[in-house]
Amino acid sequence: MKNSEIKDLGTQEILDRLKEEATHLAKQRLNHAVSQLDNPHKITETKRFIARMKTELRKREIGAKE
Repeated sequence: MKNSEIKDLGTQEILDRLKEEATHLAKQRLNHAVSQLDNPHKITETKRFIARMKTELRKREIGAKE
């Protein structure tokens, strides 16, 4: 998902998606610890996606204060 697509989502949708991605990341890490993943770069991509969503939430929080 690109940044422009994240900006189009509502705040509640971002929060819901953030929870889903956090659980997905935890499952990926557990699976990687037990056995090698086909593509370990997916963990990095998931972490970056979570960071993008948190950044958008923070921008909205700061924008609401102003």
